[in-house]
Amino acid sequence: MAAAMALSCGMRYGPYSRQLLGPSARGRLVRPAVWGGSAAPASSRPGPGEEVQYCAELLRKRDYEGFLCSLLLPAESRTSAFALRAFNVELAQIKDSITQKTIGLMRMEFWRKAVEDIYCDNPPHQPVAIELWKAVKRHNLTKRWLLKIIDEREKNLDDRAYRNIQELEAYADNTHSALLYLTLEMLGVRDIHADHAASHIGKAQGIVTCLRATPYHSKRQKVFLPMDICMLHGVSQEDFIRANQEKNLRDVIYNIASQAHIHLEHARSFSKNVPAKAFPAFLYTVTLEDYLYKIQKVDFDIFHPSLHQKSTLLPLYLYIRSWKKIY
Repeated sequence: MAAAMALSCGMRYGPYSRQLLGPSARGRLVRPAVWGGSAAPASSRPGPGEEVQYCAELLRKRDYEGFLCSLLLPAESRTSAFALRAFNVELAQIKDSITQKTIGLMRMEFWRKAVEDIYCDNPPHQPVAIELWKAVKRHNLTKRWLLKIIDEREKNLDDRAYRNIQELEAYADNTHSALLYLTLEMLGVRDIHADHAASHIGKAQGIVTCLRATPYHSKRQKVFLPMDICMLHGVSQEDFIRANQEKNLRDVIYNIASQAHIHLEHARSFSKNVPAKAFPAFLYTVTLEDYLYKIQKVDFDIFHPSLHQKSTLLPLYLYIRSWKKIY
């Protein structure tokens, strides 16, 4: 109940519907008529005991959906989830905050060394790093997943489109799925079925994140959507940069969105064998369904304004899904 009250206090995002994007077969998918990594300056560095608040605030501003999902985790895992997701935010925002790749590489190296130091019980004096160290100690988190996230984010510093959907899925698996594996460890879950579900949910999240970011990147003359699918429909990067409304551009988005839906369906195929205590780690499926429903509703127009609208109902639907213990 406390989590429900927290969710209801000033938290808003996009509308949610029970209607889902249809299966992979096109005939069954009705087309109606988704920073920096250096130590904080001494003047702004939180004092002892304020690191949790720092991480939570960073999430609230930069990963609002992840913030809401973290609030619904068991109390003993909540602050660790804040730390883990804040760590991910620190890495994710590096790419958009630099003008030179060299600076990005330096910031990635800071976090790589920070992780090594964390496992030597010598975390740097940076609030996210300190909280991550506490989470590692509390839950015995696997170091290789943290390093894999850093390595994959570093590879992604290059401004180039994914060659194919498999390359995008590999990136998502090494970042979003790895984050879910660590969340499962926080919940005390080490189960092969839960890991399989996490892998598919992470891939779906990576695909949806790429779609959601397309309008933002297009305004900056960048397109990262899989080139093989664009070529299949005769769509160029320039078409996205000009925000064309042609049918073949929507067909590209349809194909990519459908792949995300397939991964969600695969994840749910394991639900009968996944331990119940793993389900809170998978609440992000609510936000993925939300976006897939909304983009279907606008006939896969990636630039439609409704895709950027927030809703007051997301916290409620997250809480309902949490209460029902389903994903």
